Amino acid sequence: MLQIEIDGKQIAVKQGATVMEAAHELGTYIPHFCYHKKLSIAANCRMCLVEVEKAPKPLPACATPVTDGMVVHTHSAKAKQAQEGVMEFLLINHPLDCPICDQGGECQLQDLAVGYGKSSSRYQEEKRSVVPKDMGPLVSAEEMSRCIHCTRCVRFTEEIAGLQEIAMANRGEFSEIMPFIGKAVETELSGNVIDLCPVGALTSKPFRYDARSWELSRRKTISAHDALGSNLIVQTKDHTVRRVLPLENEAVNECWISDRDRFAYEGLYHESRLKTPKIKHGGQWHEVDWQTALEYVRKTLDCIQKEDGQDAVGIWANPMNTIEELYLAKKLSDGLNIKHFDTRLMQQDSRLAGSLKGAQWLGQSIESLGNADAVLVVGANLRKEQPLLTARLRRAAKSYMALSIMASSKEELHMPLLAQEAVHPNEWAGRLKNMAQDLENAVSGSLKNAEKAAIVLGAEVQNHPDYAAIYAAAQELADATGAVLGVLPQAANSVGADVLGVNRGNSIQEMLAQPKKAVLLLNVEPEIDVANGGKAVAALKQAQSVMAFTPFESETLREVCDVMLPIAPFTETSGSFISMEGRLQSFHGVVKGFADSRPLWKVLRVLGNVFELEGFEYDSSEQVLREAVNKESLPEKLNNHSTWQGEAVQTASGLVRVGGVGIYHTDAIVRRSAPLQATSHAQVPAARIHPNTLAALGLQDGEAVQAGQGGATVGVRVSADAGLPENVVYLPLHTENAASGALMNTIELTRG
Repeated sequence: MLQIEIDGKQIAVKQGATVMEAAHELGTYIPHFCYHKKLSIAANCRMCLVEVEKAPKPLPACATPVTDGMVVHTHSAKAKQAQEGVMEFLLINHPLDCPICDQGGECQLQDLAVGYGKSSSRYQEEKRSVVPKDMGPLVSAEEMSRCIHCTRCVRFTEEIAGLQEIAMANRGEFSEIMPFIGKAVETELSGNVIDLCPVGALTSKPFRYDARSWELSRRKTISAHDALGSNLIVQTKDHTVRRVLPLENEAVNECWISDRDRFAYEGLYHESRLKTPKIKHGGQWHEVDWQTALEYVRKTLDCIQKEDGQDAVGIWANPMNTIEELYLAKKLSDGLNIKHFDTRLMQQDSRLAGSLKGAQWLGQSIESLGNADAVLVVGANLRKEQPLLTARLRRAAKSYMALSIMASSKEELHMPLLAQEAVHPNEWAGRLKNMAQDLENAVSGSLKNAEKAAIVLGAEVQNHPDYAAIYAAAQELADATGAVLGVLPQAANSVGADVLGVNRGNSIQEMLAQPKKAVLLLNVEPEIDVANGGKAVAALKQAQSVMAFTPFESETLREVCDVMLPIAPFTETSGSFISMEGRLQSFHGVVKGFADSRPLWKVLRVLGNVFELEGFEYDSSEQVLREAVNKESLPEKLNNHSTWQGEAVQTASGLVRVGGVGIYHTDAIVRRSAPLQATSHAQVPAARIHPNTLAALGLQDGEAVQAGQGGATVGVRVSADAGLPENVVYLPLHTENAASGALMNTIELTRG
């Protein structure tokens, strides 16, 4: 340890620490622009100049390593003079547009100019002007004249996002920060450069000129868009969400959030938002009050159960619903003797369910996975499924982690990999079994020889028709190598649904094969949220009654339902999620309910009263949570071990559809966010196929064809991709192709 004195305070720091890091440990603030704790050191703003005794001139605190016995002064006359000089240089060309700048009120340059700058400038020359840049639909670079060239955005895209998409061109007074010519910033983490920018050069394009920072209220919440459980700050005005920012939590999302978390709020007030309860009568929809709608639900369920029995009703629930909502739904189904309840919307193989010792989860904490020495990821589209977890793995892979990927395609991950194989999904189970028997293999050897190793199964494994066999093979490999086995849950509360044990009776796929007379949809858009969307819609059309509890209405719901009840999205209700690492996180609503919508947990509580069931006297979601989950015993309910020993099923022959769910098509809110839908990631995908497979089908690269699954067809354009295995069609799930069928299942391509 090295001893350093900063402004008269002593502290011991590790060898290699910088003066800036030592000052942070002491709680001493040193002004800075280019320094950021998560980025490499650039030392190009010079704002952090401090006086170091025995040094001939002020030194940058961010780039000066501590030496034993060093004495530093951060507020001496020499340091202040240096800081004032730097600030004067920074402001030479900075435009005087604070009154119209979106960053006004939360601008680092503005704050430091007041605290560390001079009261006037000696420069009277004309200020330079820099032309605006186009960085895409999410990040605005309209006022690049404000840029002070701290290069935080440049370093972020290269070091955290993995691919440099922003750079500095030219030199001296002609220097400009810009994206590569003709290209937008396309990383799924792009919004973080807005937070990183210390001036108003990079701002949020959707939020631009929407509100002033001092007009906004700040509320804490948890992301509902994936299973990581990112901590968020939601800023509101006039009871509407105006902006979403990261709330730092080093153990979960560090200081970042994905673009999906940041910009999805734009979908909250989409024109399709359901405002009041509606009942279909005579083929026409009529607005009704809540009492009438709930009474309709009661009479309909009573009638169908009396006429067709309790086996005739099914509940399809979205695993992004909260613990409280799922618990009350389960309690309601118990009270009404509804036997069939499923949240596994995309899964096709439910054989594992009875053999698992607990709820499926990551198998360890997020931090622990990030610190593993060797990791094998199977069947995941990492950047789509878990953008922030991918960034954490990227940082580890650049340093110490031996990361191996086996999937249906070679995803561009922008990180060093020990191995990356594109393997046909039907071969995954066999390949994992071979690895377990051959521990000299490069991948299995890296797991066996690592002090900390992990095997992680992605969504494509979980949605595979032979999920049980692949899982058993992965467990065998984990046992042979001493690795921790985990899964990447597909929704914000998938682990919570498992912990509550809500899934029982027929799976959704079984309910598609044998349609129910009545179906309750809890926040489900069947045409895209359910595997085999076309079949799901067809099954619902056969039902006597379909009751949708939904924040949004859609053409499909209007067609198949006879009642729609407006429920609140996560921003308008209190509740809890259990994340992939088994972390229970609760949150409150950040704005009041839109129009006549109600929190689903309250709707279910009132339904319990309408049916005159016991145990539905709750005053708050906290009461429901206390009854639903014991926080102390939660870790005991997380266990990935399976005792399944069955036989592999006969997997589909012919072409298999792969590609996962599009990153901006994961849930109803995201699908309605206009800025996200304007990105390149959200555009209608082509069907990518290996050239040999394309030739065998007699198709040409770029040709328009019909893709069919389960009797439904959609038009797609084919594209040759030699990086894919043969006999697969890479076609991510998108609103435009959802009806074509299930992921990881047979697909047919035909001309016209």
